[in-house]
Amino acid sequence: MNVWSDSFYYFITGAALLMSVIGLWFTTFIPGIDRWSKRFFLCFFTVILLSSVSVLIGIMLRDDLISNAAVYFLLILETLLLSLPMPMQTIYLLHCSNENLRTSKLLHVAIVLWAGYFILLACIPFIDGFIYVTPDNQYFRGPLYPFVPAPMIALLLLNFVHTMRCRARLSRKAFLSFVVAQVPMAITLIVNLFVDAVPLFDISYVLSALAMYSFILSDQIEQDRRQQREIVMQQKEIVRQQREIAHQRASVMVLKMRPHFIYNTLMSIYSLCRLDPEKARQITMDFTDYLRRNFNAVASDSVIPFSAEMEHTRAYLAVEQAQYEDMLVVEYDTPYTQFCLPPLTLQPIVENAVKHNMDLDGEPLHIVIRSRCTADGAEIIVEDNGSGFDPSDESKPHTTLRNIQQRLEMMCGGSMIIQSRESEGTMVKLTIP
Repeated sequence: MNVWSDSFYYFITGAALLMSVIGLWFTTFIPGIDRWSKRFFLCFFTVILLSSVSVLIGIMLRDDLISNAAVYFLLILETLLLSLPMPMQTIYLLHCSNENLRTSKLLHVAIVLWAGYFILLACIPFIDGFIYVTPDNQYFRGPLYPFVPAPMIALLLLNFVHTMRCRARLSRKAFLSFVVAQVPMAITLIVNLFVDAVPLFDISYVLSALAMYSFILSDQIEQDRRQQREIVMQQKEIVRQQREIAHQRASVMVLKMRPHFIYNTLMSIYSLCRLDPEKARQITMDFTDYLRRNFNAVASDSVIPFSAEMEHTRAYLAVEQAQYEDMLVVEYDTPYTQFCLPPLTLQPIVENAVKHNMDLDGEPLHIVIRSRCTADGAEIIVEDNGSGFDPSDESKPHTTLRNIQQRLEMMCGGSMIIQSRESEGTMVKLTIP
């Protein structure tokens, strides 16, 4: 071989070697491709890397004083390695078209063709009609050489036909990847029938592999993005449904306003109209404000300012204090108000405390409402000196508190902690990020 052809072969083989290393690097470190495809391309680029190394060694040793047997061995080795990408492409084509590898006729034919190709390669040292080696270690093709690449040409044609047949089962980019990958292989096989183009196989295989890899990677990234969009839409739908549930629960809470509370309030107003008209007017205003805010809370499907919830609570407690007078003492310590929370959060907790702890024959009920800013967010604390209860006792329903806790979690990622002991009162702490 002359200097120019040697230089050309060194350049082509070196380029194939470099690109196969780049392909291995991309396959190993770049995410976005599924495990099966990742393993396939690692094997694919590794085979190309080994074939490039074998071709490079063959070119380097061709002018050295080595035996004819060594020349034949290197020739068969590099030719065998160069043939592997085509049956590997068959396997990947069947995988992408969702076919069973064990029952696929195409895979069985591919194995037979590759086995026939291997047998032909094994016959090369014994039949000069295929390839013969001169005393100066140069090899030349014989008249029977076209039979050697024939199985690989047939396999390439079968791969192309199968790609066309299963086009509907392949994604658009997967289909293009196989078509684009088969073009350099076909061109190289045709050229190789007329001139020695063994180094061109490496470069064509690398180009095919990179084309396949880029298309498949792009396709899978697109599928992942589509799945992510679907997941986001599903999550939004779940959030919407959760808010709808929270809204419905708030509606149910309003509809379940204690009948005796409404009855007692109206009776108090009726009695005071004659005894203390001014106080009756004030209770009427507080009760009206309480009802208005209750129904406004039902109409709201998002969080509201703490100040609005606080006014709702004050209106409720004003009505209760007008009825119970000195038996209900309320202390407010709420300097921090710059945050939002779900509607009907604080008021039902306070109402729950009055409902379960008011005892006209016992000590006055003392309720303390606090708000403060902490490292975790806004914090609301409601304490009472009532009879208390066991929060772990499932035999007693705590529907109101569970409802509030669920709505806190769903609507603003908040939490609720209940600390209570029988005869020692109850503390409810709300944390809102």
